[in-house]
Amino acid sequence: MAESNRSSDAPLHFAARTSIEQVEEGNELAPKFDDKGFIPCVTTNHTTGELLMVAVMNQEALEKTVLTGEAHYFSRSRQCLWHKGATSGLVQKVVEMRIDDDQDCVWLRVDVTGDASCHVGYRSCFYRKVPVGLQRENSTELEFLETEKTFDPKEVYGDAPNPTQL
Repeated sequence: MAESNRSSDAPLHFAARTSIEQVEEGNELAPKFDDKGFIPCVTTNHTTGELLMVAVMNQEALEKTVLTGEAHYFSRSRQCLWHKGATSGLVQKVVEMRIDDDQDCVWLRVDVTGDASCHVGYRSCFYRKVPVGLQRENSTELEFLETEKTFDPKEVYGDAPNPTQL
């Protein structure tokens, strides 16, 4: 493999989007960020295929993910770059990274240190199911698919503020 002359601190430059053919059929990474500067990212467990989380990346998060091989996102609740696992140790190591046909969505297939990705303590952020096709008089009651937490968030995060916003 050829050695890169670029410093690991130097930003990664994405290709300009010049044509539909280039974006859909070309071999240049030319991501399309939305008007807020984000691109959605779906993250699954590399081994099981389980959906772990859906987040957003800004340009810096996408660059750092490509350059380091570890998942970086933009935390909308904290309004900052977020290296997944920097605080908890639950680092997501990227095994494979894909981009969709029009390059406006990223899919990460990861191995997770500690086998958990959710700040609440569950393996997946999608630990509850919404019943569909049922008519109910009251609000929809969620069904827990994971009944035990993988870790105790208080032990891992201590007094750090919860990122969930009301």
